[in-house]
Amino acid sequence: MADITGDTMTYREAVAEGIARELRRDPAVVCLGEDIGAAGGVFKTTAGLFDEFGPSRIWDTPISEQAILGLAMGAAMTGMRPVAEIMFADFFAVCWDYLANEIPKMRYMTGGQVTVPLVVRTANGGGLGFGAQHSQAVENWTFAIPGLKIAAPSNPADVIGLMAAAIRSQDPVVFFEHKGLFASKGPAAPPGHVVPLGKAAIARPGSDVTIVALAATVPMALTAADRLAAEAISAEVIDLRCLVPLDMATVLESLDRTSRLLIVEENPYQGGWGGTIAAIVADEGFELLDAPIRRVAAACVPLPFAEALEQQVIPTVESVVVAVRGLAAY
Repeated sequence: MADITGDTMTYREAVAEGIARELRRDPAVVCLGEDIGAAGGVFKTTAGLFDEFGPSRIWDTPISEQAILGLAMGAAMTGMRPVAEIMFADFFAVCWDYLANEIPKMRYMTGGQVTVPLVVRTANGGGLGFGAQHSQAVENWTFAIPGLKIAAPSNPADVIGLMAAAIRSQDPVVFFEHKGLFASKGPAAPPGHVVPLGKAAIARPGSDVTIVALAATVPMALTAADRLAAEAISAEVIDLRCLVPLDMATVLESLDRTSRLLIVEENPYQGGWGGTIAAIVADEGFELLDAPIRRVAAACVPLPFAEALEQQVIPTVESVVVAVRGLAAY
């Protein structure tokens, strides 16, 4: 697999490219998961890796999420840097003991004598009609577990940059790749591109309302901001990029300019990461606010299979536009 040198690339291509760069750079990096080898992954996010690196670096596994994470944990504890794929984020529930109890706690429980430098990649999120067991956005599941870092890129360049930082991290990183973004295109990342974990980006500057978004809600927020600009409402869009570490400094600096906050997340409203953002702003930035904090999130119901129903449950451009209008008029 060769470096992609064109001006643009798809999000899907960026996943494979980001992994390939690290496989070339560090012989300790290996990949494992279901159908990630010759098949190139069910979402074609590992296409070309097996051809370039072969079975010694790209490991096809049985259909067992527990086996995948158990193997990855053991490999990481003994000096390797595994990149493990769990095909759908919903399937974290099958290997939850490893993800919640074993992997994130080992470094702490051994006083730093044993580290677990692994990446758990997964396809996350809805909007494609995959139904209740294959469409959930589950960043909030892992957000509740101390010891895990969490990355969720919104564009191809960030996929590559965050992948590099995740694989090089001494701590376990959960890397959420949004299914709805795989076909999207963006600027290709330059050689050696690394995006530090925990550094948000201002995707669009603005002066009236701050919109905090993550992964697929970033392009959603940007589209909403374009529509709102025609109504003379200037929305600043922040791409969090990561939930752990969480860059609240960038959020608070933005609020100092706009004084209004909308949080857009695909997690269910109940227990979503947006509640933590809102709580921190209430604690540390209350004086900056000229309006109540608002959240646009998924409804607290299993995701419907039918497209018309699914669009009623998850955030949309229209729901973001309506929420910003209300804040701007407050």
